[in-house]
Amino acid sequence: MSKVKYPKYKPSKTLWQEQIPSHWQETELRMLFADNKHKNIELVERNLLSLSYGKLKRKDIDNATGLVPASFEGYQIIDEGYIVLRFTDLQNDKKSLRVGYANEKGIITNAYIGLSPKAYIHSKYYYYQLHFLDKIKYFYNLGGGVRQSLAYKEFGRETVLIPDMKEQIRIANYLDYKIAMAERFIRKKRQILSLYVERRKSLTRKLVNSETVKFLRLSSIAPPIQRPINRNDNVLYTPVGLYNRGRGLFHKEPTLGSELGDSNFYYIKKDDVILSGQFAWEGSVALVGVDDENCIASHRYPVLNCNTDIIIPEYLFSFFTISDGHFFLDYHSKGAAGRNRPLNPRTIIKEKIPVPDIKLQAKLIELIEQENELKSLINNEITLVEEYKTALIAEAVTGKIDVRDFEIPEIVEEESYEELEEELSIVADGETKYESDENPNY
Repeated sequence: MSKVKYPKYKPSKTLWQEQIPSHWQETELRMLFADNKHKNIELVERNLLSLSYGKLKRKDIDNATGLVPASFEGYQIIDEGYIVLRFTDLQNDKKSLRVGYANEKGIITNAYIGLSPKAYIHSKYYYYQLHFLDKIKYFYNLGGGVRQSLAYKEFGRETVLIPDMKEQIRIANYLDYKIAMAERFIRKKRQILSLYVERRKSLTRKLVNSETVKFLRLSSIAPPIQRPINRNDNVLYTPVGLYNRGRGLFHKEPTLGSELGDSNFYYIKKDDVILSGQFAWEGSVALVGVDDENCIASHRYPVLNCNTDIIIPEYLFSFFTISDGHFFLDYHSKGAAGRNRPLNPRTIIKEKIPVPDIKLQAKLIELIEQENELKSLINNEITLVEEYKTALIAEAVTGKIDVRDFEIPEIVEEESYEELEEELSIVADGETKYESDENPNY
């Protein structure tokens, strides 16, 4: 699929863009946005918002957890169309998304920068422009101080691009449409996966209620196991973490032994069942696969090693993902400090759990293999969609493509994703082509 380019370009003053369309302008961000100073005096606003993964989300102000202030009067009031920037702790956290767009009025911590539009602009376009800078990690080159933070006074002098107003709206609407379609595409894929998960859970519930069930102590059929690493400062190790709700484990960045910190680490092997010591009560449990072989887990992740003559790992994992097994994870996770409820591995292994005949358990093997294959496929598609969204935003907000004539089609009930799938395949192959009625003037 070809994309249309602008007919002419000119050099850009920015540090992050070589050329821009010849009719675009540039200025410092402070000429378009003010530093929001609207305080929540006398608690006039109670819609508490937080910035999470680049999205502004509502929180219950009466039951807020985490670092909660003595009063929300010091928070800033933001209106729809404001942009929120989290420019604290830049030296430690280089993975978070730090730019959010306000779709509603609310309050947010004064530790963040609130950008209030003060010119005749379409702020959603500038959200996308700043989001692009966020994705290319541009902000990390700007911060200063011990904890490397960035204030409005410094960031306000950064150069931004200015298409005309109609063009800003066109670009923002184009991106809204394309990104919303990509996210619907992923939701449909996840719905398919959820059907596979429910099929596996349904079989597990039947097995738990089988006439062949015996109640056996967990420590006797799946005792904890530890395989200590012989830490070498110059060797790379791959730590793992766990998603909640039984969604499996993930690999963290490979880390030198000298940088692993003070935790004790242990090797994990295929068919281990691994629990999160902090979030087991949220269903953080996983079955270790062949691709996870020889990764490492810290002492905060209890690992169970099944006696496969009695219980297969697929059954034990699946048991912990249904209500019967989750009861034990929740009961043995104590604490009241928000989400911090550590699992007590010494007490949970004393529990007796229902164990059906080994031949009945084996029915789960094929279901979990199918589920894992589909999960791997969908995760690859999600990665590709994220790359697609990032590339699309970069192309549109920097003027690499011209979307002024793009007509947004009506969304029908039975939406087709053929065009999106074609665009995703192009992203995967790296074959994007551009067209122009004239030769660009570089």
